[in-house]
Amino acid sequence: MTLAIGKQLTAEQRLWKATTDILGRTEFVALAGVLMIGSKKIIDGLPTACTNGRDELYGREFVDSLTDAEFRFLMLHECYHKMYRHLTTWKNLHDIDATRANRACDYVINGKLSDMDLGDFIKMPEGGCLDDKYRGMNAKQVFDMLGDSDDEGEGGQGGTGIDDHDWEGAEEMSAEEAEALAKEIDEAVRQGSVLAGKTGSGGNRDLNELLQTKKDWRELLRDYVTTTCAGKDYSTWKKPNRRYIGMDMLMPSSISETMGELVVAIDTSGSIGQRELTRFLTEIKGICDQVKPSKVRLLYWDTAVCGHEVYDETQRDNIATSTKPQGGGGTDVECVPIYMNEHGIKPELVIVLTDGYLGGSWGQWSVPVLWCIDGNSSATADVGTTIHIEE
Repeated sequence: MTLAIGKQLTAEQRLWKATTDILGRTEFVALAGVLMIGSKKIIDGLPTACTNGRDELYGREFVDSLTDAEFRFLMLHECYHKMYRHLTTWKNLHDIDATRANRACDYVINGKLSDMDLGDFIKMPEGGCLDDKYRGMNAKQVFDMLGDSDDEGEGGQGGTGIDDHDWEGAEEMSAEEAEALAKEIDEAVRQGSVLAGKTGSGGNRDLNELLQTKKDWRELLRDYVTTTCAGKDYSTWKKPNRRYIGMDMLMPSSISETMGELVVAIDTSGSIGQRELTRFLTEIKGICDQVKPSKVRLLYWDTAVCGHEVYDETQRDNIATSTKPQGGGGTDVECVPIYMNEHGIKPELVIVLTDGYLGGSWGQWSVPVLWCIDGNSSATADVGTTIHIEE
């Protein structure tokens, strides 16, 4: 590779110079909060760069090989991985095909950065993945279009990638760390949009998309459960941690055990019919395949809990077809936490499916609760987290 411009500076000095250069551009005022999330370090022996969705690592030799414009592009590339929460949102794609998932995320980011009219301020390093046909798509759409051979059409750059994605590092965060990171990113996006408006920079199109776009409820549901209720981990030396191998360090990796109980509390009093119920339980089953709860309890309720079904790991595959809903009276979700306390049910998470037209309060909960509200966009619970199911 050619000698990088500015090599008279150390890689550490260039890291902070690139940061200040980016923050000095009005086009990136809105990204300031996201850019500063986590730590940034120069590492010997790392082939390119990587992020776990919070922290960034840059290989010293790789940085030395880049021009200033290429290094700024690389830093923005890592920033966008964090901003879009790629390493948690698309973990299911990584589990299917890690290489395709990595490239799909990169195509999305490189397309956005390459579309910016910034003169010679940023330039994609050699090896980056870029193709016009993927513009405007999210990572899932690109992933579906990519074949195993990743055959590129005319004008496409099917590169090897300019960074690595530390999916394992993202998984190793505790549930509390993952939840705090998600909130920090969301707040940085909101504050960035406000700051851009105050400074007259015109805002950032990508941040505006994040603020305005409604994500699919299935994606939100899966993301919430997998980031807050992933299985408890223990370390093992039998499987070395891949993220340290390139640094000539042998470290243990973590292995997930099953999480505890999951309660799914289903409102049988409103507009939720068999079609909606089957669709919802099918998604729950898919999530359970990932987080592996030791037990799933279905609680059907109206003004009281009138149905209680239990599924272990050998029975989850049939949960959507074997369940028998019960109830049909009024609507009082307060009965669910009362019932759980009376029967000693202490799950790691309760997911409530309801139309949100409640006769009383949202209830008193001693465990995390996720509300999936179907067909009532004006209803938002005053406890826990709310997702609106909209087709």
